[in-house]
Amino acid sequence: MRYASITSRLADLGSGKWSLHIRARQLKARGADLIELTIGEPDLPPHRALLDECQRAMDAGRYRYSNGRGEPALVAALAAKYRRRRAEVTAENILCFPGTQTALFAVMLGLAEAGDGVLVGDPLYATYEGVIRSTGAHPVLVPLKPEHCFHMRAEDLERAITPNCRVLLLNTPHNPTGAVLTKAEIAAIGEVARRHDLWIVCDEVYEELVFDAAFASPFDNQDLAERTVVVSSISKSHAAPGFRSGWAIGPAEFTYRLLPVSETMLFGQQPFIADMTAYALTHEIDTARQMREAYRRRADRIAIALARTPCVSVLPPEAGMFALIDVAGTGVSGEAFAWALLEEESVAVMPGSSFGEQAQDFIRVSLTVPDAAIDEACRRIAVLAERCANREERRA
Repeated sequence: MRYASITSRLADLGSGKWSLHIRARQLKARGADLIELTIGEPDLPPHRALLDECQRAMDAGRYRYSNGRGEPALVAALAAKYRRRRAEVTAENILCFPGTQTALFAVMLGLAEAGDGVLVGDPLYATYEGVIRSTGAHPVLVPLKPEHCFHMRAEDLERAITPNCRVLLLNTPHNPTGAVLTKAEIAAIGEVARRHDLWIVCDEVYEELVFDAAFASPFDNQDLAERTVVVSSISKSHAAPGFRSGWAIGPAEFTYRLLPVSETMLFGQQPFIADMTAYALTHEIDTARQMREAYRRRADRIAIALARTPCVSVLPPEAGMFALIDVAGTGVSGEAFAWALLEEESVAVMPGSSFGEQAQDFIRVSLTVPDAAIDEACRRIAVLAERCANREERRA
């Protein structure tokens, strides 16, 4: 039987990148006692008030068809949220989706097609390449270098641009590195985008999980308004990943053109989830603050715990729920180290190679487990690191 070319373009870009995580889940299902530090799933539940609002909405019959743009209360809440960042935002700038991933997929379908290049930083979130290739476009990688704390630099972006580039996909705060671009860095990147007439699509799902740095966005720069689209959700900010509630914010013409694409995909979000999301955006909910404090503390614990292990080094994150650990000093790749850590020490982490070439020497550690589990995982990481380094010395 014949298949559409998209199935070939995405053949190696799905769950294969999560093979270690999948293996760890299989082992846990069989009763293995292991520490899971793979995915970014908040360890806090959603605030009780959000669950109550969702239940209230369902009890009130809010489970019928919605419209393509979004439920009026949620659209109004989003307009108010983003008006605090740029005064002229209205309902015409907003489209609602079930999660950031769906929003990003639809946005990319609206901006890129076969033969186009989409610039994206390397390392990159594991689904980005699939989102880009699904449109027929191809990724154009911009190296995010460890010596620059994985911040995108305008000069590196400029060097990567080819004549067929149409879109720049930014992610700040960044997954997997935790890097937070500064206002000055974004202005310089934006100037490159203006010069080359690029759209800027900015994934800001970790906006509420910035530790000490100041959050900045191209959306807030009036000079970039006509070319910037933001995607985000409540998955991270409100510890509600399973509710799949996200959005895209962009120029009115863009949302008008994208609306038929969105309606073709799903024609409306679930009203009871939209009501819960509107409540989340219009009430003081302290979930993000709790997570920020916990994740920053755990990142510090990792740095302190591994400081005495000379063959590894920790890259302190500026935001988010992950920390990168450089294991190059052990003499093995991040991929090999991650699998050995699972098999020999019963700790599951993500190999940096799942996120691109620039992260091959790293493992990504989730901060979404209790402090005691973080401490024990670090002890096992140190044990394996020293064992690997000794093996390499003996081979030499």
